[in-house]
Amino acid sequence: MNVTNSTIKLIASLGQKKYRVEEGCFVAEGTKCVRDTWDYFNCRLIVATQTWYEEFGHSGHLGKIQFANKGQMQRMSQFSTAADVIAVYDIPEDVINPDEVRNNLNIVLDNVQDPGNLGTIIRIADWYGIKNIFCSEKTVDVYNHKVVQATMGAISRVKVHYCGLEDLFEEYSDLPLYGTFLDGKNIYKSELTSTGFVVFGNEGRGITPKLSEIIKNRLLIPSFPVGVPTSESLNVGMAAAITISEFRRNCFVKK
Repeated sequence: MNVTNSTIKLIASLGQKKYRVEEGCFVAEGTKCVRDTWDYFNCRLIVATQTWYEEFGHSGHLGKIQFANKGQMQRMSQFSTAADVIAVYDIPEDVINPDEVRNNLNIVLDNVQDPGNLGTIIRIADWYGIKNIFCSEKTVDVYNHKVVQATMGAISRVKVHYCGLEDLFEEYSDLPLYGTFLDGKNIYKSELTSTGFVVFGNEGRGITPKLSEIIKNRLLIPSFPVGVPTSESLNVGMAAAITISEFRRNCFVKK
């Protein structure tokens, strides 16, 4: 079956959050992205070139695939150079497992805006075995095409929730709460737990003042050597990698 004009319009519209919400679906573009996510999300349809199908297609795609030429793929793509395959997936239901939250380390993002940063942090979470990321409502949408692409498939294994962060911390008030600050305590000299929440703030403004007041465990990634002029701050994705790595290192040390 060849791609229809209605399908082209639908997929092109999914570049905007309001249409993703209305339609309840999102897109994954490119062979690697589609192959990494195919088994984890309910697929509504796939649009691909005939050449792609001949090389990568299989029986699971039958009944859901529509064929398009290069020009049509470009009309649907959110990128400057279109891939040869685009999959449309249902957005999964947002389900939080309280026991999973209580018994594990969780990442919290306070108004992170850059899609690449969110995608990188999801990959970090996946690498270090973190199952849940909680985001403020103003954090970039996880189903933004740039985020999906940047996760390199990790979006399949890490659950991303959007909620009021103050309410979240009140509900789990018994769990340790950490945050990264420029005036915090040296992370390499801090007592770190294997459970709780670790908060990372906005790229330019850091953690919002209201949340800053709540967070008692304030962590600093120190520059080196002490007293020598350096960059003003770390990229939030880099800060998340260093911080979560140190939490996991502490787990090994305690064993």
